[in-house]
Amino acid sequence: MRTRYKTHRCAEIEPSMQRQEVTIAGWVHQIRDLGGKKFIIVRDGSGLIQVTISKNEASPELLEVVKELTLESVIKVHGKVRADPRAPRGVEITPSTIEILNLAKKPLPLDVSGKVSADLDTRLRERVLDLRRREMQAVVKIMDTALRVIRDYLRSQGFVEVFTPKIIAAATEGGANLFPVIYFGREAFLAQSPQLYKELLAASLERVFEIGPAWRAEESDTPYHLSEFISVDIEAAFMDYNDVMKILENVVYEVIKTVKEENAEELSILNYEPPTVSLPLPRITYGEAIEMLQKRGLAVPYGEDLGTPELRVLSSIISSPLYFVIDFPTKLRPFYTKPKDETPEISESFDLVWKHLELASGSSRVHKKDMLIRALKERGLNPESFEFFVRWFDYGMPPHAGWGLGLSRFMLMLTGRSSVKEVTLFPRDKKRLVP
Repeated sequence: MRTRYKTHRCAEIEPSMQRQEVTIAGWVHQIRDLGGKKFIIVRDGSGLIQVTISKNEASPELLEVVKELTLESVIKVHGKVRADPRAPRGVEITPSTIEILNLAKKPLPLDVSGKVSADLDTRLRERVLDLRRREMQAVVKIMDTALRVIRDYLRSQGFVEVFTPKIIAAATEGGANLFPVIYFGREAFLAQSPQLYKELLAASLERVFEIGPAWRAEESDTPYHLSEFISVDIEAAFMDYNDVMKILENVVYEVIKTVKEENAEELSILNYEPPTVSLPLPRITYGEAIEMLQKRGLAVPYGEDLGTPELRVLSSIISSPLYFVIDFPTKLRPFYTKPKDETPEISESFDLVWKHLELASGSSRVHKKDMLIRALKERGLNPESFEFFVRWFDYGMPPHAGWGLGLSRFMLMLTGRSSVKEVTLFPRDKKRLVP
């Protein structure tokens, strides 16, 4: 698309356009001076292009402008395309004019070209520059592919995208890790998940999904926790946990397949290959997992939740890179989780695990009002605090099930990065509120 500032994006310039006049605009990524020639690598959102200035042929005005350039300055370049196998991608631009749209201050607080590495804290402090690095742009493009595939697949299965309130009156998960806010003189909370509202929407629209933010006041300062994160959630009436597990594994499979097909360049930049998975994914019960761990010498009593150390050992036993742990004890799961009819001490629930990380969690849901009130009381919760939710169970709440997938953890699997903060544009944790 031609704009006021450019006729082409950098990645659109090809050797076949030899001698064609073009205008590009972007950031000065690198500057190299080889005596008689000066090479400027220009970067925009699509990629890189080399601009070559011959000091013997360029006008004095052009050479003066080039002399001023600093790394990350924003420039507009007009010139002719020249095919040259020595240039990156076999093509370059010989400029007739270069206009400085914004001169960058030097020195830069972070090296965008990647020649000088920086630790994660520095990168997050200088995040806007860090996001200009090719590696980070590769991460963002892979995330864009993943989100598109998730939406397309869910819509193909009859799901409707919805948006639920993010300021709520009561805790979704029982009151822990909440961020309180003042709402017109009353106390309210930032939503931990869309759980209760998506259940109510499934009672109207049958199949719904949401991709949106959630907040948890996590005390954990680890590479796998954020205070604000993006959650991918579905809820479906007339499905149980086996049905929604199939949807989840298909979503994951389609995303991995598409990323490998469409983001080969980005994966090459990251020097990473996502795992190969085959369906159906293995499923082991919580009881089987405890037995496996105990045989490996871990003193994990039945009824304890599975943490990172346990999942590391479990993943070393199971051959698949991704697997489900199902049928958790009912007392370990939230109040809305449906117990099994025959063995109510066990729930119709699951976690999707990759390596030592829980990527997603889901279950069949309680759809009978008396059972829901009993579950709230058993967990020490006041049913009156959940009246906005419980009252609708008098008016035709169908059997339903769903799951929530943490996008940032999923992105670790797709990109090979080591921290959810790396794959989050502007992460929020205990220490970080800006940028």
